[in-house]
Amino acid sequence: MNKASENITRDVSLKNSIFRIGYVFSVDGLEIKIKVDKRKNSSHLLYKGDLLKNTSVGGYLKIAKGFTSIIAKVGGEYIKEEKYYNYEYKREEDKIDRILKVQLLGYIENGKFERGIKELPLIYNQCFLLDKDEFSIVHDFVNVNDKAIKIGSLALEKGQDINIGINSVFASHIGIFGNTGSGKSYTLAKIYRELFLKFQGNLNFKNNAKFFILDFNGEYVSNEFGNDIIINEPNKSIYELSTSNNSNSHQFPISKENINNTDFWVIILDATEKTQKPFLQRVLKNDSFFKKGYVEIVNDIFNDIIVKEDENLGLKAMTNLLSDLYDYIENKQDLLTFKSEIGEKLGTYKNGNFYIKNPENDKHDKSEIKNIIKKNINDFKFSELNEVKKIGLKIILKYHSEIVNGHSNVEHLSPLIKRLDKRIDELSKIIKYNDEEIFTNEKPNLVIVSLKNVGIEMKKMLPLLMCKQLYDEKKAKNENTTYLNIIIDEAHNILSYKSDRESETWKDYRLETFEEIIKEGRKFGVFLTIASQRPSDISSTIISQLHNYFIHRLINERDIEAVGRTISYLDKVSHDTLPILPTGTCIFAGLSAHVPVVVKIDTIEPKKHEPDNKTINLIENWVDKEEQTGTKIEDEKVLIITEKIDTDDLPF
Repeated sequence: MNKASENITRDVSLKNSIFRIGYVFSVDGLEIKIKVDKRKNSSHLLYKGDLLKNTSVGGYLKIAKGFTSIIAKVGGEYIKEEKYYNYEYKREEDKIDRILKVQLLGYIENGKFERGIKELPLIYNQCFLLDKDEFSIVHDFVNVNDKAIKIGSLALEKGQDINIGINSVFASHIGIFGNTGSGKSYTLAKIYRELFLKFQGNLNFKNNAKFFILDFNGEYVSNEFGNDIIINEPNKSIYELSTSNNSNSHQFPISKENINNTDFWVIILDATEKTQKPFLQRVLKNDSFFKKGYVEIVNDIFNDIIVKEDENLGLKAMTNLLSDLYDYIENKQDLLTFKSEIGEKLGTYKNGNFYIKNPENDKHDKSEIKNIIKKNINDFKFSELNEVKKIGLKIILKYHSEIVNGHSNVEHLSPLIKRLDKRIDELSKIIKYNDEEIFTNEKPNLVIVSLKNVGIEMKKMLPLLMCKQLYDEKKAKNENTTYLNIIIDEAHNILSYKSDRESETWKDYRLETFEEIIKEGRKFGVFLTIASQRPSDISSTIISQLHNYFIHRLINERDIEAVGRTISYLDKVSHDTLPILPTGTCIFAGLSAHVPVVVKIDTIEPKKHEPDNKTINLIENWVDKEEQTGTKIEDEKVLIITEKIDTDDLPF
């Protein structure tokens, strides 16, 4: 053997002797126990001048079985005292055996880590610490044919960067969970900023990849530096919606097909399945009813009231119709005057007849009554209505026509009409009819919709309508080259299955829609990214269909239980770590991660790209600037004095 070979052999022997920590002494199904060598119980080992961290709970080790290197993670450890202690041992502690309980993760083959169990270890198989190269292989989550972006570094191991594969992560459904202030919004912004930086200037990326962010709290629209969160403003479209009278608010484009869709209005008006939905179908599909014009329809309804001479209709039915028409009439004062006049001139019923009020006698003349009404109604001027207002008017006219003619029951439909005014008013402020798609090659491929100033009812309904429209459009095209990622921050607002403020029918429809997207969307290139502080509120079907997870600190027991129950990728150590994760640190687990890892997410630079989610600083807002400055100066004096003290002068 030449000298070079001798040196290699010596190095290998030295490395094996240092890195060897023990051997397998129990294999009970998948429960593996390892007995640690008595000389390897220290916290660190020295190898070629480097200080190596010894194995501990949460650490990794290698089990050598022939030419197969089985990788395991330490899930727990305990000690056992030998019953028959050999007093020839030089140290008392040597009679203690340290036992590790490990979980098998996978194996290294051809220089690559493969997750899963290829074969189980045998009793007395030797166990080793991972060297630097092996450790890097286990934490290399990027396939050969994939591209990588760096999101952070291992929180528990210095110097180990964590890269994620673009194809393996973004061609999947992603879940980002964590309590308020744990850093989940920051992580969301970070991973998508890195993605956009990677493909900045790439024309195929711009044309084939579309990203739609639903922002419930306005965190991704603007911060103290401007509107450049995630990426610079010119490279994205922002819709700041508002249901208040805000002249600066935007309107989101909804296609005419969707605006005239029955399901759209069933959602908006929270319509019941058996009575109100069929009524809405009649409104939207009975075009012949509205061909004669609005004025003529109102005339017909009044004439029907007069002809029927029904004591349950009369003046009350007339004034109710006029009240419902108020928002749709341009000459509102004429309507109010007419409403007042019919109350003065027309009586209700006397002896079954509708009559005109007269100080001297009661005169029953239907033709005269009709002329009075027709003259006033013909003066009505209906405003130029947008598509939303037009359908609102159609619903009102159809409702009154059916009630007067006995085709519908007031008790069934009146709750729908009571909801109509407010919903139509709010909806008109935040959407507009526009068949042009929000994503085209000429427009930015990132769209952010802020719902911060949208009323609570619309905040629950509008996201469903938007997502359904985007999904249906993508599904209809059925292209395998284009990509759509729907990103929902604070997803518990619309994916909760415990809401008591809505009917069961509406809740089922909402959840079924998103469950279809998450179960079937992959076939059409549609993926979901959901971020939430309450995973326990979200449908377990949706959480279980996610592929990759970034889990920040969770304190609520129900949230931790929900995550542990539905995410099979978490080991016990990672699961137990969830309540104590520092801010900005998360557990990355899923299909693209070989093993769950605790990652310290990198900072977003420059700060103008950070989301606007910082916690308010009470000292800055409550303490005068002069007092803050004075406190800082006093602190610096204390520090300087402390540094100048000579410890030799101290009396202890």
